[in-house]
Order: sequence, then C-alpha cells, then structure tokens
Amino acid sequence: MKTFMDKDFMLQNEVAKRLYHDYAAKQPIIDYHCHLNPQEIYEDKRFGNLAEIWLYGDHYKWRAMRANGIEEALVTGGPGVEDYDRFLAWARTVPETLGNPLYHWSHLELRRYFGIEETINEANAPIIWEKANAVLRSESFSVRRLIREQQVKVICTTDDPTDTLEYHLGIQGIEDFDCLVLPSFRPDKGLEIRRETFLPWVRKLEASSGMSVGTYEAFLAALDSRIDFFAKVGCKVSDHALDQVLYAETSLEEASAIYAKAMDGEPLTLEDERKYKTYTLIHLGEAYSKLGWTMQLHIHASRNNNSRMFKLLGPDTGYDSIHDGELAYPLTKLLDAIDAKAGLPRTILYSLNPKDYEVLGTVMGSFQGGGVPGKIQLGSAWWFNDTKDGMLEQLNVLANFGLLSRFVGMLTDSRSFLSYPRHEYFRRILCNMLGEWVERGEAPDDRELLGGMVENICYGNAKRYFGF
Repeated sequence: MKTFMDKDFMLQNEVAKRLYHDYAAKQPIIDYHCHLNPQEIYEDKRFGNLAEIWLYGDHYKWRAMRANGIEEALVTGGPGVEDYDRFLAWARTVPETLGNPLYHWSHLELRRYFGIEETINEANAPIIWEKANAVLRSESFSVRRLIREQQVKVICTTDDPTDTLEYHLGIQGIEDFDCLVLPSFRPDKGLEIRRETFLPWVRKLEASSGMSVGTYEAFLAALDSRIDFFAKVGCKVSDHALDQVLYAETSLEEASAIYAKAMDGEPLTLEDERKYKTYTLIHLGEAYSKLGWTMQLHIHASRNNNSRMFKLLGPDTGYDSIHDGELAYPLTKLLDAIDAKAGLPRTILYSLNPKDYEVLGTVMGSFQGGGVPGKIQLGSAWWFNDTKDGMLEQLNVLANFGLLSRFVGMLTDSRSFLSYPRHEYFRRILCNMLGEWVERGEAPDDRELLGGMVENICYGNAKRYFGF
C-alpha cells in the first residue's frame, strides 16, 4: 500500500517518476491568468492567521463548506465571527472532501508552505492552527517571499481598463523582486451593454482616458488609449468572460446607433447586444493583433445563479455553475471576422463546459498558422474542471485534435497566494499520463523527447508564446 502523498504522489510508474522528478519539478512557474491583488504584492502583505490566507475569498472552499452544512456566517464571515471558528469549520469539512481536489490541494498547501505533514481534521486542527500561525509570524513569510520561494517568474493579474495600474508600476520599481507582475486587459464591463453597470463604467472610462465617450467611435478611441497605456506597463494578454458567445453581422453605423440608445437609457434587445458585442470584439481583436498580445476567451460560465445570495454577498462568492449555450457557430464566425480584418491574434479558448472541448479542439485547428507554434490554444482545465479527471480530459482532447507538445500549460485562476501547488498537481498528472503511454507501448521511452516535452509544457512554451 502506498503512503498518502509521498514524494511519488500520483506517479504510478517509473517513467512518470523520472519525468516528474528530473524535469517537471525543476521548472519555474508562469501564472499567466490569475486574480491576485497587485496591491498586496506591492505592499508585501503579511497575514494574521491561517484562516485569513486560506479562507478569505476562496469560493472553492466556501462551496464545500456549504455542502457540508456549515452555517453561512462561518463560511464567509460576519459580525462576531472569529477567524479561528471559521478555520475549525473548514478543518471539520476537509475530511469530507475526500475525492474532491480540495482534499489534495489543502494538504499540498499545508505541506509546501507550512511543513505540516498531518492530515487535517477537527481533532488536530488546534495544533495545525498553532504551527501554521507560527510560520505566518516568521520574517520569512510574506507575499513576495512566498512568490519567490515557489519560483514564480511571471504573474498576470486581471485588471479593468479603467485601472490606474499604480501597483504594477510600483512593483516594477522594487529592485530585489525578480517576478514580473503584469496587468491583463479585461474589458467585460464595457461589453455588457444591457447591464446596469454599463453607463457607470463608461463614465469611469471617460475619466481614466481623459477622452469624451459621447459617440461610439469616441468610446472605441478611449478603449484604444487604455490598451496603449496597458501595453506601456507591460501587458501582453487580454481576457474576456464570454458567458455566452454572441455573433451577428453588423456595421459601424448599426453599432453606433445601438451605443447611442444605451447612452440615452433606452432599452436594448438581445439582437442589439449581439451586434454591439460583435463589432466591439472585432475592434478589440484587431488592436490585440497589432500589439502582438494574446487574447483569452473564457466561455460558458453561468454566474450568480442564486439571486438571494447575490444580493447578500455579491459576485464571486460560490454561486456560479457551468453554462451549456450554443458555441460552434457564433465562435467560428467571431474568430473568422477578427482574422479577416486584422489577422487573429494568439488566442486561448477556454470553456467551463467540458462537452465543448472537442468543438474548441477542432475550431482552433481552423485558425492555426502564421508561423506561430500553437497559435490557437485549447485552454487548460479551468475552474470546475481543474480536477484530476478534468485535466486528463483536456490533455487528451488537446493531444487528439492538436499538438500537446505546444500546450502553454497550467494556470491558477486564483485569488489565493497559496494556490501554486496546483501547478505541482497538474505536473504530476501530466507526467503520469505520459508514463502510462510509455507503459502501454503507445509512446517511446525516449528521455530527450519526453523530458523536453514536459519542460516545455510546464514552462518553456508559455515563456515563448507570450513573449515574457
């Protein structure tokens, strides 16, 4: 019987062990999509206790705690709720997560950051609390030291176009910190023209750009000015949450008229939204292509499903799910329209619905080329899919329909500074999959071929693809 989480955890054959220990484990990390707070990196934040660094803002854990019957006050906090009590509620939940990646992630985090080998439960929670808090109080534990010790070389945060990027600029002036912390351009609020957030956001764009946005053409010019600003700060990626991919043939005149209606507070139809989003995304895609940026499309999330809890807690609190809308037609038409106008930029296609993987795998093959290896990527198993089975499914679909060897690898998509062991988790799964191919005679036991492939997927491909 194997020991729980020993050095060969998830590595089921000798080839897998060799690939992981000799190649994957040594690679630095490029976290090209996450939701870390750049202010906390700039200020080199320290954390008061284990609950603060482990539970605050982590809606993965919150969903599990709710499923375990934990009262909401102990999940998301509230008046009179102590951090220690929230931690105890999580410790009571962890044993119940066996079979969920949270069980593995939680123990990896305890081991890699705090040197705690015990399997956590309610009985030993007080001891773990004290051990972890002692590490947090030490001089060696702060956000930047944590990033450095995990060998993180690049972090791409997620940033609104109206952001000042003051903390990114501040980080660039820190001499003893060699991790690139770069912004990502995420203009979702400027695309959601039928939401009540649209007009307030347009006014913020006007203020941040210093440009009038009274007409649609002026609005696009203001967006372009923010793209240029982000580029000067080092941005190399954009990101779009396309919960549904919408497409409709349109013209500048039609899009301008729709924008004018929105600015006047007039109601818009779904067809108006389709046309506005289509024209705006084509315009943005052209700008990204000219700058050599990578465009990321995160598709098919169904957000804020629980209206009562949304009113109470707001977004990103664990009440989202997988969407199953139409994909193939609108996506291919949108990509084709961008490609026809300016040449499609490097593009990563993610879907929260794994049934879309084969669609995306074949769509990306229709737009490869231009001398760029893996120009169009099938994005890593994301959010609800970053499980062992989800990662394997994504890797196998990519191998079947594209070039696994050109994959840009794992990302955290996380708000937690303790999330970097997810890269280790992914690397072990990747190496074991390749080792199984060798064991079955489906791949040669070629150290140079397989070792180089592992190194590239873990680090080298992303470094070259994004131009870091």
